[in-house]
Amino acid sequence: MKRLVRTMQLLAWSALIGAVVQELRKPDEEREWQGSLLGFVPYDFRIPSMEKLRDAYWAPERDGLFSDAVFGVGWSVNIPVAARRIAAAVGPLVDRRFGARTR
Repeated sequence: MKRLVRTMQLLAWSALIGAVVQELRKPDEEREWQGSLLGFVPYDFRIPSMEKLRDAYWAPERDGLFSDAVFGVGWSVNIPVAARRIAAAVGPLVDRRFGARTR
């Protein structure tokens, strides 16, 4: 388990450094501090607005579990969608284990 954690940390740091290096290699006027690393890992180092934070982490009307990172490298988790999926997966297990309880 410790090896897996170390590998994930190494990947995360590598992605962060890679994104920064990618931006620093551009001429000053072309640096946007957002884009994608290796064509599929999004990054964004601009300060996010409250609207962007809300749209990334709290968008119950969308079905997508992930959206591009609000700040940093990688993806953000849409919390309402994650909660629905966890409830859908765990709900039947709880019902089977404890029976359907009504008040």
